Amino acid sequence: MEELTLTPRQRRSLAAICDTFCPSGDGLPSATELGVPDAVLRLVARDPRPAARRELRQLLSAWESPALTYATGHGWKRWSALARSEREAALLSWCDSRLPQRRAAFQALRKGALLMYYALPAPDGGPNPAWARIGYPGPAGRNAAAPPRPLRPVEPAAVTTLDCDVCVVGSGAGGGVAAAVLADAGLDVVVVEAGGYWDDADFDGSELQALGELYSGSPTATADQSVGLIAGACLGGGTVVNYSTSFRTPDEVRAEWAAHGVPAFVGADYEASLDAVCERLGVNQEHNAPSTRDQKLREGALGLGWHVDAMPRNVDGRCDQGVDCGTCGLGCRRGAKQSTAKTWLRDAAEEGARLLVRTRVERVLVEQGSARGVQARTTAGHRVTVRARAVVAACGALHTPALLKRSGLQNQHVGRHLALHPATAVWGLYDEELRPWEGTMQALYSDEHRDLDSGYGVKYETAAALPHLAVSFFPWRGAAAHSELMQSLSSSVAFGVLLRDRDGGEVKVGRDGEPVVRYRLSPYDQRHMRIGVEGAARLHEAAGARRVFSSQSRWVAYEPGDGDGARERFMRAVDACGWGAGRTHYASFHLMGSARMGGSPGTSAVAPDGQTWDVRDLYVFDGSAFPSASGVNPQVSIQAIAHMGARQLAARLA
Repeated sequence: MEELTLTPRQRRSLAAICDTFCPSGDGLPSATELGVPDAVLRLVARDPRPAARRELRQLLSAWESPALTYATGHGWKRWSALARSEREAALLSWCDSRLPQRRAAFQALRKGALLMYYALPAPDGGPNPAWARIGYPGPAGRNAAAPPRPLRPVEPAAVTTLDCDVCVVGSGAGGGVAAAVLADAGLDVVVVEAGGYWDDADFDGSELQALGELYSGSPTATADQSVGLIAGACLGGGTVVNYSTSFRTPDEVRAEWAAHGVPAFVGADYEASLDAVCERLGVNQEHNAPSTRDQKLREGALGLGWHVDAMPRNVDGRCDQGVDCGTCGLGCRRGAKQSTAKTWLRDAAEEGARLLVRTRVERVLVEQGSARGVQARTTAGHRVTVRARAVVAACGALHTPALLKRSGLQNQHVGRHLALHPATAVWGLYDEELRPWEGTMQALYSDEHRDLDSGYGVKYETAAALPHLAVSFFPWRGAAAHSELMQSLSSSVAFGVLLRDRDGGEVKVGRDGEPVVRYRLSPYDQRHMRIGVEGAARLHEAAGARRVFSSQSRWVAYEPGDGDGARERFMRAVDACGWGAGRTHYASFHLMGSARMGGSPGTSAVAPDGQTWDVRDLYVFDGSAFPSASGVNPQVSIQAIAHMGARQLAARLA
């Protein structure tokens, strides 16, 4: 990881920005006293794009310029010399700017500063003083009873060349399954994973550790900062950090996918793969004790007469459905979540598959129109060449299309049709302590508005509201107001509105070869999101919330008992704030569709068997292959596609 250095002027600017978001006072340290500026620099340094570091330096240099301060109406002064109230006003002017570039810069700074402020321990290594203030107990620490790591991956320590039958790029929901199926067929398999290997004994419930070791450092948001992008980056990929929700592909979605020219989606082969995946993952509805959040969702849904049901989850009897379960997205300390590292990758390794970690594939080796291996590089800079008869790209809907483009593929659909299931949250404040960071991560859901038009709509889910998720969605309208809002977190519940988006975005590749995500919510999808936000507000009303507020850049809230028409006034205020970039806070936990499967190269990037139209023996077995958004948490669908495709590939190669 390249160190990110700043000039004294740039460092002064960054410190002043962080201290404006999180000043000292009332017994709490400032951001600088807690070490936030350096933590932000480490966060940015994880981004492999030189442009990211260059843009931050340029922004900080400009921010300290008296000319910029003058332009915000605060006189000819350096930014760091302004009074804190003036700095807050200047920041908010960027938050509310008509210029999307200024809103994007504000959102990036907001998320970076607040995320690190609530994730860092105290300078002496003890608990962060802010945790006690908001009632959060902090990380549970490592599980001393955790077993040793079961896998033995290798990080090449020198220039390395390997030969195999199939090279699988990525080890998550797609790559892990493909590796197991291919190895079980007797093929020699090498799995190449860009991240490291972490297991039960390594997980300590720390947001800081998880963000630094388990999640992707780039891209972490769309180019305009409108949607935060959340993806796993470790052995096991997103299956290590997902919330264990395990829906089968809905029948109507299978029919829609089949209509794209892939009839297998409605056939017996895909059904058999769904069955095999659910059996291997141990998918069940027996470990669904509702958390306080889910209890509120159920109360609201039953009060309205809406649909509500138990989540299918890939966990076993070790799942405590309590304190530990709330940190599911930071790695399961108990080993209850059946990630690919617990299942398919272990199967593959037992059949002789070799696992490489901290090794990033730069391009596919193409010879006479066929894939014949990959060129990669370790984090230490060692060249790795894997020669193979076939290559499986399974590095996710952001990095798979980037890899294909770096490897010379020209099909117009590579990178297009990106679906994100953009999610926002509507918050309810209640009169009792709820400790929303505890309990089963996702136990219940509502499909009341799943089909608003032609199978497109929204799903209502909850998730454990740890501080890093709260600061991602809470509005910041000044340090005091934000601190007060964070102190209400223990009595808050977020109802997530997960949109099945019809009109997608695109993954492009920058000059540095890294993916750049461009995405905008279409008017069609905005209409459905609006119905979802109002629906979530109604759920909170029916569950007894005393106040409801949205996840927008402005403070938009109402009290359900505040006379007739309160919710209607709330929705008008939501509309006035806006649904676009920097106006509403969105996050994507489900990345899909950027190298979609279909019946012809004129409509898709890969054929029905997963092979790319451009290059023979190069296959895509991950969420990129979805013809459209799945409408449900996608891990089972990804694994079923990989299972079905890998069986076909194994039969051909064997």
